[in-house]
Amino acid sequence: MRSLRRAPLHELDEERLVRLVAKGDRAAFEELYRRTSPWMAVRLRRRCADEQIVAEVMQETYLAVWRAAGAFGGAAVGGTAVGWIWTIAARRLIDAFRRRAHHAKPPPAAATPESAPAAEELALATTVGGEVGDALRRLAPELRQVLQAMVLDGLSVRETSVLLGLPEGTVKTRARRARIMMRSALT
Repeated sequence: MRSLRRAPLHELDEERLVRLVAKGDRAAFEELYRRTSPWMAVRLRRRCADEQIVAEVMQETYLAVWRAAGAFGGAAVGGTAVGWIWTIAARRLIDAFRRRAHHAKPPPAAATPESAPAAEELALATTVGGEVGDALRRLAPELRQVLQAMVLDGLSVRETSVLLGLPEGTVKTRARRARIMMRSALT
């Protein structure tokens, strides 16, 4: 039954590659990694300056892709392979930030807690500057998260919903409110 010829891996889209990975195809996994790892590393570096954390997140992400490829719903549930992989990576990055925060010990002089910007805010400051960056940083955190995921990271409403653990309607509402507030701040 192996007489059916399959298209060369470089001609397949990412969704088909994930389907092959789910069947244990190492060559398909290597092709998927070759295609997606460069932009994945760039996106992760935008959110985290620590190369060690980025490397760990990359490794954990692709290990999860290898192990969970069979769970990928694909276009049938409104997702894309690239969005699915990014969702895994974003969750791994959040986990890494939580682990780092959990293990970090405050210095003895830190008697009064100061408000320090979150890692995403620091990454945002280096990515988006000027009036747009200022307006974006003035948004409420829940609106900024949605706008970041959808505009800066290019995720769909559904992918943003999965990433943030919110209903799709809430994502749409917050995105609309954020855009209205941004428009108002920039005029």
